[in-house]
Amino acid sequence: MQIIVVGCGNVGQTITQQLSKEGHDITVIEEKSSVVQNVVNNYDVMGLVGNGASYSMMKDAGIETADLMIAVTDSDELNLLCCLIAKKAGNCHTIARVRNPIYKKEINFIKEELGLSMVINPEEAAANEAERLLKFPSATKVETFFRGKAELVKLVIDEDSKLCDKALRDIPPELKKQVVITAVSRGSEVYIPDGNFILRAGDEITIIGASRNTMHFFRKLGLPTAKVHSTIIVGGGETSYYLAGHLLSLGIKVTIFERDASRCKELSELLPQALIINGDGTDKDMLMEEGVTSVESFVALTNLDEENIMLSMYVKSINPKAKLITKVHRVNYGDIIGSLGIGSIIYPKNITADRIVQFVRGRSASQDGNIEALYRLNDEKVEALEFIVSKDSPVIGIPLAQMKLKKGILIAAINHYGELISPTGESVIRERDSVIVVTINTGLKDISDILEN
Repeated sequence: MQIIVVGCGNVGQTITQQLSKEGHDITVIEEKSSVVQNVVNNYDVMGLVGNGASYSMMKDAGIETADLMIAVTDSDELNLLCCLIAKKAGNCHTIARVRNPIYKKEINFIKEELGLSMVINPEEAAANEAERLLKFPSATKVETFFRGKAELVKLVIDEDSKLCDKALRDIPPELKKQVVITAVSRGSEVYIPDGNFILRAGDEITIIGASRNTMHFFRKLGLPTAKVHSTIIVGGGETSYYLAGHLLSLGIKVTIFERDASRCKELSELLPQALIINGDGTDKDMLMEEGVTSVESFVALTNLDEENIMLSMYVKSINPKAKLITKVHRVNYGDIIGSLGIGSIIYPKNITADRIVQFVRGRSASQDGNIEALYRLNDEKVEALEFIVSKDSPVIGIPLAQMKLKKGILIAAINHYGELISPTGESVIRERDSVIVVTINTGLKDISDILEN
């Protein structure tokens, strides 16, 4: 695809890095010449220095033949103006990053009137991810498929788990029929498991199933399935505002620590049901006074990575049962943080870039095949693809046990006219079904590509 990216901040560079690596034709527009030079030197892209909202600049970037324009500058208004000009000049798909909460209530109107393909708010996207984790405290990650009908959930197996040291074929039927274990991450390796695969303590498994089945699976394992009832949030920024609003609507007790007095007053007016404390959330005495030793969840959302990490480590030491969520901006901390065992890590920059890249992958893949959506998991080592099955597909009507699949491929879920099926060997695929395929292979364009030649 021919793609124009306006704005080369952290998100813009992450998007550019991913999409150029995947072979797309990228042109970036940025006002700072040193930033453009750096991007052009590091990635296989074209670079232009200037204002992305300029029609002549857009023409120089090739807007008339572009497939997509992505505006991720620091200015919401500039991003929306870029999208408007791109839509008029090139009639391409447009994506805008819009952060100001004022626009939230009007975003559907803005999207429709400007013909935007997608609007992304980084703080709200991070809050949504945190909310999913607090609704499912045993999980390390929660994603949705089939427009929310299916859930992808990751969890780590401990030594006391009913799954530990068991081959997949030996897992009790009441567990197996609920969800499909689609991938296993062990150290630096990722596996698409077959029936002989033996799960070990420390493995992070990825399961896919209907929401109610996932709940049942966790319950059978003896893991918490109910949402948390209380949380302490340190940091009163926009992510905290969005997250607190979601949690309060679920009946969860929310306490927010914020240093800035004026921001505390603002939050008190916006979130009257929350307890807003004007104080330093890193003050151990204050945390103890507000019940950090008994709170069910703790979310570190300050603007300092080191502060968030240290806070989560401290809370883990005094309240090991609490669900921990830590916001981190620097992705290169990943390997270090992973060894600390401080619960779920959210990377706002990556969440925003991933949503945009996910959209691009889906559009790009659908041009060449019948892929409805494409996701990359486990540090890009695994693909989950959602296919729509056409009437002439060779996979129709064959029991899965008799289907000759390529190695490294697993059929994870079937959506048959709204009925979500966790497939077994007897399951069959029908015309117009949506099917999720998980694979370590790349380049699948059609569901027929899962079959051996």
